[in-house]
Amino acid sequence: MAKKSVKITETVLRDGQQSLAATRMRIVDMLPILEKMDSIGYHAIEAWGGATFDVCLRFLNEDPWQRLRLLKKNLKTPIQMLLRGQNLLGYHPMADDVVREFIMRSVDNGVSIIRIFDALNDTRNLETAMRATKEAGAHAQGCIVYTVSPYHKDEDFVKLGKELVEMGADSICIKDMAGLLLPYNAYKLIQALKKEIHIPIELHTHFTSALGDMTYLKAIEAGVDIIDTAISPFSCASSQPCTESIVAALKGTDYDTGLDLERLGEVADYFKRVKKDLEEDFHLNTNISIDPKILSSQIPGGMLSNLLNQMKEMGVADEYDALLSEMPRVRKELGYPPLVTPTSQIVGTMAVMNVVLGRYKMIPQEVRNLVAGKYGRTPGPIDPEVKRLAIGNQEPITCRPADMIPPELDTYRKRLAEDGYPNASMEDLLSYISFPEVAKTFFGHNR
Repeated sequence: MAKKSVKITETVLRDGQQSLAATRMRIVDMLPILEKMDSIGYHAIEAWGGATFDVCLRFLNEDPWQRLRLLKKNLKTPIQMLLRGQNLLGYHPMADDVVREFIMRSVDNGVSIIRIFDALNDTRNLETAMRATKEAGAHAQGCIVYTVSPYHKDEDFVKLGKELVEMGADSICIKDMAGLLLPYNAYKLIQALKKEIHIPIELHTHFTSALGDMTYLKAIEAGVDIIDTAISPFSCASSQPCTESIVAALKGTDYDTGLDLERLGEVADYFKRVKKDLEEDFHLNTNISIDPKILSSQIPGGMLSNLLNQMKEMGVADEYDALLSEMPRVRKELGYPPLVTPTSQIVGTMAVMNVVLGRYKMIPQEVRNLVAGKYGRTPGPIDPEVKRLAIGNQEPITCRPADMIPPELDTYRKRLAEDGYPNASMEDLLSYISFPEVAKTFFGHNR
């Protein structure tokens, strides 16, 4: 196999700050460094999507669309976003007309690469978003959400990769959101994919288990084309491996990234100050520990802290160990979904309720919807007793979930007009559809 230079996607403006600083980085924190970042030679800068959209509106009093336009104005490097398939940037499936319009506006406002994933790896939930991305003239990156279970073997991931190629993916991302991909397993998986797939493969991991850079090195040796890293102040722990360290490790080898360590050091110095400001302004603790226990619990670090907070609020923090053993049990009973938004929240909340109230004594609507097939196909079968408790004798749907959702754009436009915004832009309408109450509060302060 011919050796080649490895490309780097920088995540500091999205996943780096989302993982370590609760997504609180503001556009004013970003603007002064964009010119310098643009000169580095990154393959792409991940800067939009994921939780950034919600947090802009909910906590930062910032218009996410305006943020995107400002980023585009200051960057020639491709801007990448993370999209939750049919769920867009929310937590439940949206109508096809909304998905198409959202993607069209995202590309019009500055996105060049859209990384599209589905929490269940159900490719039916990627169809509309993939097609719309291609029609909008952007790069469609299909995702393999990586997890470990009896239903997630290399051959399953290769089959999924081939499906994504058939759907028109321009590249494929292995999305290891919990840091579960072990170095030698990464080597085998990349090799297996490379035998069958001839479009670029990108690897995304988190340093939660402290294996991230080893995993990247083995993936690089196996021929991975692109890796995701974060500049040092926003790297490691529950974020991505460190950009400068990976660049230094590959320097002078056949995989040399060609990136300048001195320039990267200047970017890092700037983000050290930003991190300090965010810690002070938002009372954040960005000193998050690594946690190799995730290899057995499979619970992402950020999710663990959220669940612990939930239990503290309910006055049952001393049941935390019970929660840790309940989580894998619930995940198995719900068909082994990968633990990524929104299935991580669904499984986590169910586990908390089981520990606090008794097993399946109270079942949230989202769990009922998952069991009913409204999020798509689960990788494994749902436990029959859990199915009975959740949806009784009702048969789960077998069609693509979005086929049951009528067009929503006009309905929401009327609703927004009734709420006092008859002349809202399409971008504002899409914000409102994604997060109705949050967007309304934002408009009240800014429109």
